[in-house]
Amino acid sequence: MSLERVGFHSLLASLSNRALGIAGAFLASAVLFAGTACELLAATPTWEKQTAHATPPAEVPTPEATAKPATEATASAEAVRFISYNVENWLTMDRFVDGKPLKGAPKPDSEKQAVTEILARHKPDILGLCEIGLASDLADIQQRLKAAGLDLPHSHYTGGSDPVRHLGILSRFPITSTSNSAILDYQLAGKTFQINRGILDATVEVHGKPYHFIGLHLKSKRDSEQGDQEAIRLNEVRLVRNHIDKLLKANPNERLIVYGDFNDTRGTPAIKLLVGKYSSPNYLTAIPMKDSRQMAWTHHWTAQDIYSRIDFIMVSQQMKMDVDFPASRIIDDTDWSEASDHRPTLAIFK
Repeated sequence: MSLERVGFHSLLASLSNRALGIAGAFLASAVLFAGTACELLAATPTWEKQTAHATPPAEVPTPEATAKPATEATASAEAVRFISYNVENWLTMDRFVDGKPLKGAPKPDSEKQAVTEILARHKPDILGLCEIGLASDLADIQQRLKAAGLDLPHSHYTGGSDPVRHLGILSRFPITSTSNSAILDYQLAGKTFQINRGILDATVEVHGKPYHFIGLHLKSKRDSEQGDQEAIRLNEVRLVRNHIDKLLKANPNERLIVYGDFNDTRGTPAIKLLVGKYSSPNYLTAIPMKDSRQMAWTHHWTAQDIYSRIDFIMVSQQMKMDVDFPASRIIDDTDWSEASDHRPTLAIFK
């Protein structure tokens, strides 16, 4: 073969290799771009029609998100499941239903059914409830849960100065004692007031161990004729803290669980006072909880469109040793907003 022909073939080979290299680079870029576009598309939130208490778009649960976490699935059969839940006005009141004002109407059956289904799904052994109306309303929840396969035969019901909203607790295990020894009166601007929803104090015996529950529903952030809502809440917490300190003074090993709707967030004066000083033996540990999306809010205030963490389960130092921290969480089932403006909190004790 002549040198000219060899040179010509070398030139063709060189051009061919360059063409293949350019094509390969173009193909690689196209694949990379497609991959990036797919990632961006996957990251785009699913925009769904918003309900009255809609979940923020970025937190719309998926089937994977609502599946039981491994820590729950592997929990011991002896574990005690406790749920604290504000069930949003399970009582008779004036309300809007389907956009229509109704006088003296009970909580709609669809909302009651949603509450029942969530609780039956997560099977608490003990259930602390806020915003219960009459004792008959607590019995209504109890009966609905039993019909759904969740039998919690033991109950306690109490309240404070609010004639409408009360506290209740239901249990699979015997309630061995209750108390109304807490002081509920306080002074504000020269007048005497009482904690609106009182203090629920009940002890449940489980597998030979006492679980001492203190249930609360503190003053809401809404304005009040009594005075400043923050001042009211701070006074309520001061009485609760005094009651807790009295219990722990009588028995430093008291296994206390303080739970409920505190209507305030971490770092506020009321919650700081309730928790106590970290160096104190009477310090309460707020169980850190998140939902399946690693979000920590528990309440949606529709009027202000605010999502916040105001529902807590706290434990005394003696009780802290029994907490299964990885398994405890905020329940974020997809139907949460059909049931209440709050999401339930679940604590699991070993």
